[in-house]
Amino acid sequence: MRNYDLITPEGTKDLLLEECIIRRNIESSLRSIFKSGGYNEMITPGLEFYDVFNLNSRYFPQKNLYKLTDSKGRLLVLRPDSTMPIARVVATRLKDALLPLKLCYNQTVYRTEPALKGRSDEIAQAGIELIGSQLKIADLEVISTAVSALKSFGMKFSLELGHIGIFKELVSRLEISDAQKEEIRQLIEAKNFPALNDLLDTLGNSFVTNALKVLPGLFGGIEVFDKAQQLMPDEKIKAILDELKAIYCDASEICGDDGEITVDLGLVNKTDYYTGIIIKGYLQGHGREVISGGRYDKLISEFGYDVPAVGFAVNIDAVAKVIAKSGVPVEMPCADVIIFAEAGSEVSAIKKAQELRSEGLTVENAMFEDIDTVREYAKEKRIPKIIIVDDENDNKTEVLA
Repeated sequence: MRNYDLITPEGTKDLLLEECIIRRNIESSLRSIFKSGGYNEMITPGLEFYDVFNLNSRYFPQKNLYKLTDSKGRLLVLRPDSTMPIARVVATRLKDALLPLKLCYNQTVYRTEPALKGRSDEIAQAGIELIGSQLKIADLEVISTAVSALKSFGMKFSLELGHIGIFKELVSRLEISDAQKEEIRQLIEAKNFPALNDLLDTLGNSFVTNALKVLPGLFGGIEVFDKAQQLMPDEKIKAILDELKAIYCDASEICGDDGEITVDLGLVNKTDYYTGIIIKGYLQGHGREVISGGRYDKLISEFGYDVPAVGFAVNIDAVAKVIAKSGVPVEMPCADVIIFAEAGSEVSAIKKAQELRSEGLTVENAMFEDIDTVREYAKEKRIPKIIIVDDENDNKTEVLA
């Protein structure tokens, strides 16, 4: 008995008509932005060996991966992330390439999070990776490109900046397990103050635990940096804050009045290959980020090539959902002309359609037996012109009112 032949797997969906148009428009816009910045496209396989994602740091838990085996019994996964496969390629096939490398992509990732019902397991992403520069201007270029991407969606947006170094510096001073560090990270990310305070209370009263307790609340404008330095009087953390403050001020100038730039010291991405600045972008009317990225200077070294990098990814599905909810009508394409073939004139009709298409017109061939049905169809589809092809008589053109 077939139980699943009429539905899609959990976490996936079919895209129809307007949904496809919205997605392709987003992809086209992003491709133009990336290309104008000198980024060249890369495509990695949808299937990767599990080992690509099973590095020492184990950024993706095995339980969140879609796994299968190849014909030789080797463990494969559906690509859960685009950055790590690109890191693999850079460390192997592009190891001798001139730096910096400016790469972009538009592909799908697959990952499952059973605890988050309603979330998509199949995510269309487009993004950039700027590889080979530790300079501040590299961070600013990526931020500027993220701002351009958000502006292209045609609605109000905000960009949040953080720095993973603050969290990592604090938790490194606690004598706790990796599991406890991850629990603290999750609570900070969720801004769950009560649970975070309860957990940190069990670890004693210290500068570190007190700083971690307030970390999720340190977000806003330029004033955040003064508050943070008062709460975390530490030279290493002060250097990180100074670095982030300089980037924040420059990013605010780059963005101008087009969107809002804020700082959030509680940005602690789950994908912890980030080593420095973290970027998250939001659109009005959507609670979760549509852009996520940052600096990851140590990831590529795990593949054997020590080179810094920074980048971001756009969640195209999330952007499409916001645009669809905005109420802005989607322009469905319609043909410029429809051709109706009288009996015996089908070949001539096909040739006429080819001729008109070569002139740049969009042409449909009518799939009906009588002209009245064609007229009704053309009116419904907003096709302005009908050409009647008849080998025994001259062709006729009808322009619909």
